[in-house]
Amino acid sequence: MKTLFRIALIMILSVQAFGWGQTGHRAMGLLAERNLSKKAKKEIERILKGESLSMTSTWMDEIRSDSTYRYSYDWHWVTIPDGQTYEQTEKNPKGDVIAAIETIIAELKSGKFSGKEETIRLKMLVHLIGDIHQPLHVGLGPDKGGNDVKVMWFRADSNLHRVWDSDMIDDKNVSYTELANWIGQPSSTDLATWQKSTVRDWAKESMSYRKQVYDYGNGKMGYQYSYKYFDIVKLRLQQSGIRLAAVLNEIYG
Repeated sequence: MKTLFRIALIMILSVQAFGWGQTGHRAMGLLAERNLSKKAKKEIERILKGESLSMTSTWMDEIRSDSTYRYSYDWHWVTIPDGQTYEQTEKNPKGDVIAAIETIIAELKSGKFSGKEETIRLKMLVHLIGDIHQPLHVGLGPDKGGNDVKVMWFRADSNLHRVWDSDMIDDKNVSYTELANWIGQPSSTDLATWQKSTVRDWAKESMSYRKQVYDYGNGKMGYQYSYKYFDIVKLRLQQSGIRLAAVLNEIYG
């Protein structure tokens, strides 16, 4: 009975962690589409049967209620405590976002999958590259990526994870296309630097924002917090879109 309770609890907690929400993920997908090579774009359109990266980007959250994909429930996040590197951590036997991205990239490069299996892995990759750039998807551990940090977003009950997933973005009241246009293209210098970085670099970057993320004061959050830190949201979405495009161009370009 205790084992069943733990399993149920883990599943409930994992459902709470949605990286960027729909608007953020779709903006990231659109940014990636704008940076694909012609060959990669054509291949991806074939694999996804014409579905855009923007709409594909939320698929991995949408299938969480499907037990077929239970094996991937823990792939959305990773725990790396302060003072440790990923290599030093005790690994989740069910996987994590770093291991999942690295594995899927290797699988797609190998060409071992085709048809439905390739489609599934491509959809997963699109989503997970977004997730790893959300700072709280590289969590400390005890507060479950900020899900246990209860706060008020203006007058509504929320938690720190949700603030970064969707509250700050939704408060801007923009569509994903408007958000992508607002974020825009990086400089050529940033573009080159970001494309050279590794999956583990992306996780380290997310960890580097912990001081800002946890600067929530008495828990009553709103305009001031968003004013101070929304630029981080835009930067991480921009980086995730550019890097997703770079990975896909390498695989399919």
